[in-house]
Amino acid sequence: MVRVIQETFMEEHDSSTVRWYVMADDDTVFMIENLVNVLSKYDHMKYYYVGMNSECIVSNFGMSFQMAFGGGGYALSYPLAQALAKNMDTCIKRYPYLYGSDHILQACIADLGVTITLEKGFHQIDLRRDISGFLSSHPQSPFISLHHLDLISPIFPSMNHYDALNHLMKAASVDQSRLLQQSTCYNKRHNWTFSVSWGYSVQIYDKIISQSYLETPIETFGEWRKGAWPPYMFNVRKFNNDNNYSCDEVPNILFFDSLEGTRLNHIVTTYVKKNHRICANNDDDHSSNGVMKVHVFSPMDKLHVGGGNRRECCDIIQPIGMDSMAIKLRTCMKHEIIA
Repeated sequence: MVRVIQETFMEEHDSSTVRWYVMADDDTVFMIENLVNVLSKYDHMKYYYVGMNSECIVSNFGMSFQMAFGGGGYALSYPLAQALAKNMDTCIKRYPYLYGSDHILQACIADLGVTITLEKGFHQIDLRRDISGFLSSHPQSPFISLHHLDLISPIFPSMNHYDALNHLMKAASVDQSRLLQQSTCYNKRHNWTFSVSWGYSVQIYDKIISQSYLETPIETFGEWRKGAWPPYMFNVRKFNNDNNYSCDEVPNILFFDSLEGTRLNHIVTTYVKKNHRICANNDDDHSSNGVMKVHVFSPMDKLHVGGGNRRECCDIIQPIGMDSMAIKLRTCMKHEIIA
């Protein structure tokens, strides 16, 4: 990557035609619209190094907590990339002991007096197995990239890697701004909690659970390096798919199935249960097991994520039947608490 930057600047480019250089591995998927919107927040005439750490503590410890991982991707403003290119040969000679081009690049950037600007939507995905718990509790930040898709399970059940990614893109093609953004609402008649990760999943819990709890991912995944402790850069909710956990703690999970079009000036997406959950007291009268389909109505206008904005709230608008329900996303009211 360091040589790519230097060679690029041998060509005819200037700040009137180029604002940003975005670097990533060839197995990284980008949400381009979200990437453009995120970078538009920053003054491209200043020195910016925008990216994110690894999800794994040991990876950051082995490289640098000030480094944007190249797998998840990072962006360099034009002036920073230009300064790097002019000083690249000297910098490479200064750090012969560093491993990895993104680590060398970070050291070179630090020598220019620039530190990383973190954007949580860049995802290195230094995780293993099933990352559905991570994607269902995405940070309140635009979803920008995914890396290591070939090293994890397909992101949708009963699909291969290629089909699962294309399935996610069906939702992304309609509204990237809401993709994976979490909203929480309640059916107080049954004491159920619904956690919507738009375009990906709906989790249903058999009790009222606060947003502060739901924003912590369920540990459906494993650590990048076996035995690493602590393993992650974020808190997790422990989870084993067995009868040791109460159904109050184990959600019914419905995954994005289809785009139904528009109704009442809203986009309608449908989420369907693929697998039955395994937990204790599964036959409880208040169980949400019978809910097989959820329709989500989301506003047609784009969602502004982060930067002082709140998550969207939602309401149960149509209990169609015990096997099907409808949810409407909306702007939270002033002083409204999601609880």
